[in-house]
Amino acid sequence: MALTQKQKKRWSLVILLVGMPVYVVVAVTILNLLGRPPIWVELLVYLVLGLLWAVPFKSVFMGVGRGDPDEEIDDRG
Repeated sequence: MALTQKQKKRWSLVILLVGMPVYVVVAVTILNLLGRPPIWVELLVYLVLGLLWAVPFKSVFMGVGRGDPDEEIDDRG
């Protein structure tokens, strides 16, 4: 089922405003429970996790900044 442009915008807001903070808190908590690794390992883990979260949501974020292609354009100026 394909999402409409309006649905994509709403879901992207939910993901960024609710899901992202939860993801960050969980990632930091898990890393702290395992013990503080060397700074370069910690940096590498945060870099990988920072990129990894977006992979499942790629289809939601694609084209969110563009206008709705189904919307009629008024050429009257």
